[in-house]
Amino acid sequence: MRVHAIVEDIDGARRAILAGATVVQLRAKVPTDELVARGIGFRSLCAKFIVNDNVEAAIELNADGVHLGQCDPGAEIARQRGLILGRSATTFEEATSTDADYLGVGPIWTTPSKVDAATPLGLRELARICAAVAVPIIAIGGIDVYNAASCIHAGASGVAVIRAATDPTLRMSVDEALRAQRVPLPRKNQFPDINKNSR
Repeated sequence: MRVHAIVEDIDGARRAILAGATVVQLRAKVPTDELVARGIGFRSLCAKFIVNDNVEAAIELNADGVHLGQCDPGAEIARQRGLILGRSATTFEEATSTDADYLGVGPIWTTPSKVDAATPLGLRELARICAAVAVPIIAIGGIDVYNAASCIHAGASGVAVIRAATDPTLRMSVDEALRAQRVPLPRKNQFPDINKNSR
């Protein structure tokens, strides 16, 4: 769960895994049959395979799981078929009321990758959400090597990235932050909300 690479095809998935991705999430706004065609070969890669928004495609591709937005159908089918169920959450209320195996929480910062993204949460709100839920939190939105560790220090189990998916120093930053979790962090001004967009 450390680094979720959001990709559009298998070539992008391979590059992301070489850079250290532990999960590859296939996301493409295309019909189911085209999404399935793009997903051929993902299952043999050395990473967890998640399909975005499409339970039917996830089942056909024998994916490990599916990631659904708040309004996406298919959560019950995913549960019935034993898929890992990831859900998106853009607010504290959504995060604390959504049934999931993990939550993609964000955007943490503004991001050019999604023009219709919700208002950025910031690190303080991420920390509040991480403290309130029992499932792993994957931070998303404006994340890169320069700010990924801050998300881990706030309590996230990992980060999800698009543009930074092929940056090997991202995985190194996340691993280092996770190792440091056993060291108590200072509480005062621990999570200043500095907008550090992906570069």
